[in-house]
Amino acid sequence: MDPDLSSEPSWANPPEGIAIRFVEANGIRFELAECAPAGSDHGRLALCLHGFPELAYSWRHQMPMLAARGWRVWAPNMRGYGATSKPAHWRDYAMDHLLDDVAALVDLAAPRELMLVAHDWGAIVAWMFAIRKVRPLTKLVIMNVPHPAPALREARHWHQLRKSWYIGFFQLPWLPERMLLKDDARGIRQAFVGMALDKSRFPPEVLEVYARAAKRPGAMKAMLDYYRALVRTGALRDIGDGRVDVPTLMVWGEEDSALDIRTTDGTDQWVSDFELHRLPRVSHWVQQEAPEQVNAILDDWLNRRDS
Repeated sequence: MDPDLSSEPSWANPPEGIAIRFVEANGIRFELAECAPAGSDHGRLALCLHGFPELAYSWRHQMPMLAARGWRVWAPNMRGYGATSKPAHWRDYAMDHLLDDVAALVDLAAPRELMLVAHDWGAIVAWMFAIRKVRPLTKLVIMNVPHPAPALREARHWHQLRKSWYIGFFQLPWLPERMLLKDDARGIRQAFVGMALDKSRFPPEVLEVYARAAKRPGAMKAMLDYYRALVRTGALRDIGDGRVDVPTLMVWGEEDSALDIRTTDGTDQWVSDFELHRLPRVSHWVQQEAPEQVNAILDDWLNRRDS
């Protein structure tokens, strides 16, 4: 393993307008990508939460657009990812810790208005943040992860069970880490190009960012410990009334090989102000594979919500 890997930023060359820095919150040192709006008003925070096996890098297409709309955009590498701290035990990745991380980042930014923009694992955390009302929230944007209630409903059916096989595999000790990292992290690279329909969105230089981050000492175990903690604690069953009372946009790539589209059915029973956009011929990696479409949908929704 490269001896300099642990000290080199996992996103060494961000696009123009995006800066990388480190912040301390909830006892974790977060590697944070930031894109600031023009002018001095930074009172609106868009906090972008990435998924597995991604990074803040997955929001590179959305951050400048949101900043141009006047949002201060923060995209942290979540605990265990990139150059962010990597607690050693699976219990350190339980939902309460993940929610405390988000709350601490929000407290650090101290915005007057907060929007969560989230995908995959980040969206699981964002749903729970909104349901539990951890901090005041103005808007919620979810990409390719269902509300916990429909998710649990569909998890009892074969069409979703057969797509969720990897969660069971990830419960095994050490073997998933070894399989994903072998042959220069081929499993991490394949997670993107294997699922994507438009594979041109994941050229070698993009895959290298994710593979290099996953190869950091302790990173792969930490990334998988999210799944171990989820299963062992049953966190998604603790949703109270499950209600989300803030305007919520869901963008969904229809060709998701991990989550069945039927997991979106009935979301409006739990979310009082809900809008769903389905993108055909787009995979689970929706904001990276179809950034122009996603940005247009998000821009239009914010135009209508900000008026």
